Amino acid sequence: MILKARAVVTMDSAPIPDGALSIRENQILAVGSLEAVTALDPGPVHDLGEQVLLPGLINAHCHLDYTMMRNAIASPKNFTAWVQRINAIKRSLDSEDYLRAIQQGFAQLAKWGTTSVCNIEAFPELMPRMPEEPIRTWWFYEMIDVRHRITTDDVVAGALLFFEHRATSLGGFGLSPHAPYTASQSLYKLANDCAAAMTMPLTTHLAESSDEFAMFRRGAGPLYDLLQSLQRPMEDCGAMTPFELLWKSGAINASWILAHMNELIEDDFALLASLPPGGAPHIVHCPGSHRYFGHAPFPFRRLHDLGVNLCVGTDSLASTDSLSLLGELRRLRLAEPWLSCEDLLRCVTVHPARALQREGMLGQIKKGALADLIALPFHGPMESVYEEIVEFKAPVPWMMIDGKTLL
Repeated sequence: MILKARAVVTMDSAPIPDGALSIRENQILAVGSLEAVTALDPGPVHDLGEQVLLPGLINAHCHLDYTMMRNAIASPKNFTAWVQRINAIKRSLDSEDYLRAIQQGFAQLAKWGTTSVCNIEAFPELMPRMPEEPIRTWWFYEMIDVRHRITTDDVVAGALLFFEHRATSLGGFGLSPHAPYTASQSLYKLANDCAAAMTMPLTTHLAESSDEFAMFRRGAGPLYDLLQSLQRPMEDCGAMTPFELLWKSGAINASWILAHMNELIEDDFALLASLPPGGAPHIVHCPGSHRYFGHAPFPFRRLHDLGVNLCVGTDSLASTDSLSLLGELRRLRLAEPWLSCEDLLRCVTVHPARALQREGMLGQIKKGALADLIALPFHGPMESVYEEIVEFKAPVPWMMIDGKTLL
């Protein structure tokens, strides 16, 4: 089939007025003017009318398990208090609650134009009962070894089945040692070995809060006190920053997707600056969650100038109010007005595709890419097309994933 729209934003080249693209099964065969595309493919034309067609959005960091927790936790006095509160809520929920939450989360993501998501999954025992995911999903198995969960037959079976290939899966699987305060360096290194053997992506929470920074840099603070009371070994605390600790120990490398990285000091920036081009890890900024916790301003420009691949994610509804990536971009635009709307869109298309090693396949409209697309109303001049996309606040009216129309 051929799709035509008033504008096609490819994220690969300049927007195409009255553009078109041809699709065979789940792949884009050609993109350009309607005349050029129909010369290559005489298939039927579906005219989307006064809309802009663009790549589907990619959420680089999300916890669908906690979709039911919107507004459940008032702004805490510190990050440690939030950790204690969310753990208390989790203990009151069962598998049915989490299964419902995940499905509600998928619906929210699709509503706002997300076609791919990196989801951190804390409950592997849910996977055998999980319905087919409606959008392209990377399931990252959350790993914690500082304090083990109670192991049941269901948990063990779920862990063993977590990575079992599903013919219906459009995304993939990965590993997520939770954070340096809950996952040992040995667990990080084991994750590296497993990911290399099985070609899986890796992600972790890092340098998220001032509590985490105080724990590792100074060997003090509420998070330090909490984890010490849980008998976590604390020998790695009191000298390095969280990022410095994991990087210099070899626990993480340039292939990792690091969520947050809010608390960085000159030592961290010097370390990043010392890396060769392309040698830095990918970083995901979550503007809504960042605002909820009242973190210090995120160093977006400094990281950008160091050449870091910067992505945007929503985090979970336990620390933000929406799973809309365009809403997150609007928050980022207020904080970083120097960024163009095209630059903003790259943070939810091209950049996360690169982090997932799917550059050229996702996040762009080009020959050979997968047909993951969304369309929004567009009535202004072509020079305003990126701004109209970022400022679009309604549910997305049209979506295609893997060559199949969903909305």
